[in-house]
Amino acid sequence: MGKILKQINQPNDIKKIPVEEYDRLATEIRTFILKHVSKTGGHLASNLGTVELTMALHYCLDLPEDKIVFDVGHQSYTHKILTGRKDRFSTLRQEGGLCGFPKRKESDCDSFGAGHSSTSIAAAAGLALARDSRGHHETIVAVIGDGSLSGGMAYEALNNLSEFKKHKTNMIVVLNDNEMSISENVGAMSMYLGDIRSKEKYKKLKDQVEQHLNQIPIFGHGVSKTIKRSKDSLKNFLIPGMLFENMGITYYGPVNGHSIPDLIHAIETAKKHRGPILVHVITKKGKGYLPAEKNPEYFHGIGPFDLKTGKALGSGGVSYTDVFSEHLINIAKKRKDIVAITAAMPSGTGLNRFKEVFPDRFYDVGIAEEYAVTCAGGMAANGLRPVVAIYSTFMQRAYDQIIHDICMQKLPVFFCLDRSGLVGADGETHQGTFDISYLSHIPNLVIMAPKNDWEMRSMMDFATDHDGPIAMKYPRGKAYQGLDEYREPIVLGKSEIIHKGEKMVILSVGNMIEESLKLTDLLKEKGYDPGLVNVRFLKPFDKELIQELSSSYELIITVEENLKIGGFGQMISAYLYETGLKCDLLNFGIDDCFVDHATVDCQRQWCGIDADSMAARIIERIE
Repeated sequence: MGKILKQINQPNDIKKIPVEEYDRLATEIRTFILKHVSKTGGHLASNLGTVELTMALHYCLDLPEDKIVFDVGHQSYTHKILTGRKDRFSTLRQEGGLCGFPKRKESDCDSFGAGHSSTSIAAAAGLALARDSRGHHETIVAVIGDGSLSGGMAYEALNNLSEFKKHKTNMIVVLNDNEMSISENVGAMSMYLGDIRSKEKYKKLKDQVEQHLNQIPIFGHGVSKTIKRSKDSLKNFLIPGMLFENMGITYYGPVNGHSIPDLIHAIETAKKHRGPILVHVITKKGKGYLPAEKNPEYFHGIGPFDLKTGKALGSGGVSYTDVFSEHLINIAKKRKDIVAITAAMPSGTGLNRFKEVFPDRFYDVGIAEEYAVTCAGGMAANGLRPVVAIYSTFMQRAYDQIIHDICMQKLPVFFCLDRSGLVGADGETHQGTFDISYLSHIPNLVIMAPKNDWEMRSMMDFATDHDGPIAMKYPRGKAYQGLDEYREPIVLGKSEIIHKGEKMVILSVGNMIEESLKLTDLLKEKGYDPGLVNVRFLKPFDKELIQELSSSYELIITVEENLKIGGFGQMISAYLYETGLKCDLLNFGIDDCFVDHATVDCQRQWCGIDADSMAARIIERIE
């Protein structure tokens, strides 16, 4: 640990360090982050790019009285280091350790939890309105990336900032502009900010023009004032569109996001402003680590890696995302009506490879899940077969659109929910443990979950031929290749019997097949012979099979990596009750809680859905 960084142990300790040493401190912080993230994994490029910005905010503010709201929160590592958490940094994203995102219960300096995008301005506005209502005077700052401005919620919040102009109270938005979100930015906002960036000298030029005008005898001062008051002012001329100013938000910038004196001056100026003000800061994602500067998308979120080479460590193997990506290309080669859509996740969903082969049939809409879904509906209504690939946790944001714009009209849109189930180190904001619950009650929607890589490909073939909305959920990580001998054709609503057994039968959902196989082995060691069924279809589920099972077995066991509430087990329970079928039922799933960060194995143990925990409960139930 660097000599200067050692002196920072509590919030506001940065103020004790001479400003002349801040550049050296920034270097020490980057070294510290690199050392730890290379071991624990995490969000690297975004944090390396915001070191100076975070330092300047901490210099200008008094935490926790003043408040910083980070959008997404994947750039908050420097903030954690400067607020008394650096000694726990080796526990980042580990069981019982620091969360990779801001978390209110972790520190008073984390003013608002985050994990999803485009929320910071609205949350900060709420904090500031509460401040004004209570007659307090703390400074509230929202830090939002340029990529998050592709999300509609950010504009809803910007539209409402006029409230602060009316009451002449302070509200600061810092726009962290690094020319990308996770992947390359798209849309008009990206082009607009590019225009501003291309005119970084506009303020200096404006000041020079005004200075020269004021030196002209008699008329110069008057001309300068007229230009300032004019609707078509010099600033309007030099900044295309003046979007923020036209919304009633004072614009300041662009500011060099790696010059601490410039940043401090900008933030102090913004603090004195009455009304909403946006400070436009230009940063470089991955700054200070050459591999991350060259490939910031790869280093956005990364597992443990070799610090010298930048290469990821680990066993590797073909992931479900890889299988999806490869097979979608194969399908699209045969069918010209297949198009692919994602929301700022081309790399994470594997669609970057589809883009390389079919650039004219790929659409990245930015962080705009609602638009992605409804746009897909429009495509489907006009003859295309859109495939929408979005993480399970982010698909939640388009819930209304799935209902009203797709399923109500029975449009043939194929939803591919990557990162379904428990996701490990990213923690509670990214768990895909709600998708069965929020999708299963929507009419017309078919829901599938593959047991292995072969079945995923087969389900994709089925889905792209299906005449209506259909969803497939699959987990993060290595694709299971076992049970390859079980290749019954995919038939709508039909399950697959792996083993008949006797007395008890396990209904396994999707990726829980591996854990279910371990469970059957443990039960066999205890003298039992459980049957095993691969559920395949969550909706419609195999009612005919359930009827047969209820008459053939004493106990039906459901196993899923989803909340019990609204999950598959609850659907089976309701069906047994409604039909009067007599059979004991035991549901394994996640209780009514948010699951914290840890390894997936550990999370399953917490939730009681690991093989050992389930075997113990089953034996207790039987005996």
